Amino acid sequence: VQLQASGGGLVQAGGSLRLSCAASGRTFSSYAMGWFRQAPGKEREFVASINWNGYRSYYVDSVKGRFTISRDNAKNTVYLQMNSLKPEDTGVYYCATATTPAPTTKSGQYDHWGQGTLVTVSS
Repeated sequence: VQLQASGGGLVQAGGSLRLSCAASGRTFSSYAMGWFRQAPGKEREFVASINWNGYRSYYVDSVKGRFTISRDNAKNTVYLQMNSLKPEDTGVYYCATATTPAPTTKSGQYDHWGQGTLVTVSS
């Protein structure tokens, strides 16, 4: 399985970015997908997860109401729309494929990870 994340960049606080993650090598539509992030000097944390058909999603409390995860199974791609960005959203964002069809917050239930895309939010 290969995951290619893109869409990161430098944005001012209050701005928006849309991350994309293209997957190949597995039946994409059978599994949940997730986004995680790692800020400088901190451990990687869960951000959002979406189930196999896009009808259920989970978010970490700090991004609820600002971020939206979605997927297009026809394009084997998962997205993370990030609005009202804050400096504390800065970090490397990773997409990952889950081992289950249901969304999950647990990193141990993800078996393939993308290379990460850097998001920097300036104040």
